[in-house]
Amino acid sequence: MDFSGKIVLITGASSGIGAGTAKYLTNLGATCVLAARNGEKLASVRAECAALGKAEPLTVVADVTRAADNERLLRTVLERYGRLDVLVNNAGKGAVGGIEDADLEQFDDILNTNLRSVFALTKLAVPHLITSRGNIVNVSSVAGTNSFANLLSYCVSKSALDQFTRCTALDLAPKGVRVNSVNPAVIVTEFHKTLGLEEAAYAKYLQQSALVHPLGRVGNVEEVAASIAFLACDKTASFTTGTCLCVDGGKHILTPR
Repeated sequence: MDFSGKIVLITGASSGIGAGTAKYLTNLGATCVLAARNGEKLASVRAECAALGKAEPLTVVADVTRAADNERLLRTVLERYGRLDVLVNNAGKGAVGGIEDADLEQFDDILNTNLRSVFALTKLAVPHLITSRGNIVNVSSVAGTNSFANLLSYCVSKSALDQFTRCTALDLAPKGVRVNSVNPAVIVTEFHKTLGLEEAAYAKYLQQSALVHPLGRVGNVEEVAASIAFLACDKTASFTTGTCLCVDGGKHILTPR
């Protein structure tokens, strides 16, 4: 896969899947624009990308839940490069709680980050992606294809994101813009620690998670990044749109027992 000359915007790029995707695509020749709220972490990811000896990324500190930040982010990309070829909507967050525990504040917060912000940034980017005949990759989750207890807000947000992916793919197909998503299961990142798991509990969680993935292990960031690259590449996925690609070790086909 070759992304030379491609301008790729990645949100939530300061850690986890976003950071891994930035490094993966940079290594394939892409010029990446990295957006996140944490400027210090963004600078660290930028340094790791620059060390690859390819095109050095541009970093933009931005909160995608804020309209003004999204407008500034797109404006910065266009003023610097004059085009946008790929949008990777990766920024997201999780929260624990079922219908008895979750409240409207949590529900609104999760949907605002995982769904509304994707709508808002995609809406701004679409005219420029039509011009470049570019494409979009949304980072969803196995929580979009499966249901899990005590994760109500998160599951609803990712399920809605999958429908957003499919509907947007239909809307933009006549314009030559492809829209797909990746749906990872348990991937080794800091994500679960942000939900409150301590180091020992997280290690135990990973061991237990391996048992509920048919391939017998959890996934890694590079595997998700490679899947994003596959979908974003016009040579490998030129006839693929509206697909929610499960990168989940087969978890979505496992029958609970």
